[in-house]
Amino acid sequence: MVFRLKELLGKRFDEEVQFFKGWQKDKKGVGALIPTSIYAARRMASVVNPRSGMPILELGAGTGVITKAILERGIKSHQLVSVEYSRNFYNGLVQRFPGVDFRLGNAFALNEVLGERRGEQFDCVVSAVPLLSFPMEQRVALIEDLLARIPAGRPVIQITYGPLSPVIKMPDRYVVSHYDFVVRNIPPAQLWTYRRAV
Repeated sequence: MVFRLKELLGKRFDEEVQFFKGWQKDKKGVGALIPTSIYAARRMASVVNPRSGMPILELGAGTGVITKAILERGIKSHQLVSVEYSRNFYNGLVQRFPGVDFRLGNAFALNEVLGERRGEQFDCVVSAVPLLSFPMEQRVALIEDLLARIPAGRPVIQITYGPLSPVIKMPDRYVVSHYDFVVRNIPPAQLWTYRRAV
């Protein structure tokens, strides 16, 4: 039991060191000082429907905390398409999660990054892109792009560290809902969902 605890703490420490190094190299692209907690990751992954048979799209995989939570929902590795901007994180993810379709690139240029999969429909989108680092026009354009890639009624879930939705409300185009406030995260995290307006 003690050995297992040391192993878990050691793995968590390694993730935090890796995350901090990534943050030092690209503060805007990483957007946080500490990786997402397992509690926030599980809440984000809770929107995934493992029975849909459709692939899942993850943006901003980082050290893989959210990736792991998505797979734990019963999603097979090959059903997860995950986009990561940082080459350091990407290299670690490919080693840690064999079978997941990791793509190195910019979430704001998804057609290019997804390549041959750009026309696919996904069950939902789980995003940890640091939206507050980008202008509002880019945020809105990203959300609308993501909503076009999932069925009507299915969500894009986004983590943020500000008190408000990182994307302004546009009820005629999409519906914004507060999903959760996760205190067990440093800093505490807000989760928001976006759905296509009917």
